[in-house]
Amino acid sequence: MARYPARFEIWLIDLNPVRGAEIAKTRPCVVVSPDELNQHLKTCLVAPLTSTRRHWPHRVPLIFADVEGEIATDQIRAVDRTRLIRQIGTLDPETEEKLSMRLVEMFRH
Repeated sequence: MARYPARFEIWLIDLNPVRGAEIAKTRPCVVVSPDELNQHLKTCLVAPLTSTRRHWPHRVPLIFADVEGEIATDQIRAVDRTRLIRQIGTLDPETEEKLSMRLVEMFRH
């Protein structure tokens, strides 16, 4: 990989193999780790996107590639950067702000 993934970029990521109730498959994920970490570590923190709408208060709704879905903040995980296949987009500023606020709320309580 020539460059590091940047925060709020959406990447196609191979999440397999998984265990138990983890979200599986190769799917879009949002990079949530800060760029300072992404530049220096061989892993990054990601939150998978899902088209299954749960409307849970900790999930962030979005439309990506004309598909309504959610950012599954309950499924955040560290992945090795070798799992990243390619960048496929970025979050819009409004969704970035909603995601940031949701993460702060989750980890504050």
